[in-house]
Amino acid sequence: MTDPKLDVLCIGNAIVDVIAAADDAFLAEEGLAKGSMRLIDAAEATRLYGRMGPGREISGGSAGNTAAGVAMLGGRAGFIGQVADDQLGEFYRHDISSVGVEFTTPARPETEAPTARSLVLVTPDAQRTMNTFLGAAQNLSSEALDEAQLRRARILYLEGYLWDPEVPRLAMERAIDIVRDAGGAIAFTLSDAFCIERHRDSFNALIDSGRLDILFANEAEIVSLTGAADFDAAVAATATRVPLLVVTRSEKGAVAIEGGARVEVPAEPVEQIVDTTGAGDLFAAGFLTGRAWGRSNADSLRMGAIAAAEVISHYGARPEADLKALVKERMG
Repeated sequence: MTDPKLDVLCIGNAIVDVIAAADDAFLAEEGLAKGSMRLIDAAEATRLYGRMGPGREISGGSAGNTAAGVAMLGGRAGFIGQVADDQLGEFYRHDISSVGVEFTTPARPETEAPTARSLVLVTPDAQRTMNTFLGAAQNLSSEALDEAQLRRARILYLEGYLWDPEVPRLAMERAIDIVRDAGGAIAFTLSDAFCIERHRDSFNALIDSGRLDILFANEAEIVSLTGAADFDAAVAATATRVPLLVVTRSEKGAVAIEGGARVEVPAEPVEQIVDTTGAGDLFAAGFLTGRAWGRSNADSLRMGAIAAAEVISHYGARPEADLKALVKERMG
């Protein structure tokens, strides 16, 4: 008997998030721009970790968060990402598997590079400032891909964060070819404006190659990608280039455009925004789960909005409420 289809298979950086509260004074002392994401080396990761307050560890990375969200919504989720055979790598594998995500990528030797970690500082205004050491995550190679697993994916979801180094980029391109050959759909997220600054030409070439079925972006990213004067112009310039464009707008909700048909949903109400970490990741989880299940774009957007609202109501990028029950309660 063959294994059942995966609703969503995600590829991205396998990163252990270490999340701690911090105040504006601490960010100023460290010379950190609030809300930014910077890449750091192993020495800086050790130094900053030593200065942080008490933290909590959780398996993260953008695509990993999305995979966990899909599983917690009741979908069949898989994740492909590189960890090392060290303590954090073992933690990552156990943590993401414990929520029902299929994660079988073999670990690489710690001597090559240790498992990636992101030191996330959350200020009282719910902004998160991320300091990321990518380590082993950058070593995901084509040889680590399981072709049989890829062929089981209804949707393959790729994060732009992993587009930077050549080795994982080639692995992602190989994965695209395998999934497309098997009849699956390809979704890609631009991830962050800084990724676009580094890879605008490459991202645009990928979009124009016709190999993407779904493109995810937020408001700032879609404007940055196109160089358009405003949001509406950026959406208009992009919507004709991909079969389905999905753009999140924080408190202004989200929009999907497919075949010229535009659907918008408002943001879900949140009593208190505590930590915006993972909002886009969980939105993608909700939308992709709905899509994999054959739901309408309106329903899929709503599922994404519900999942995003839940995750910003507490610390960390992993839902704490029962997402399946929450979606059922709010959508019927």
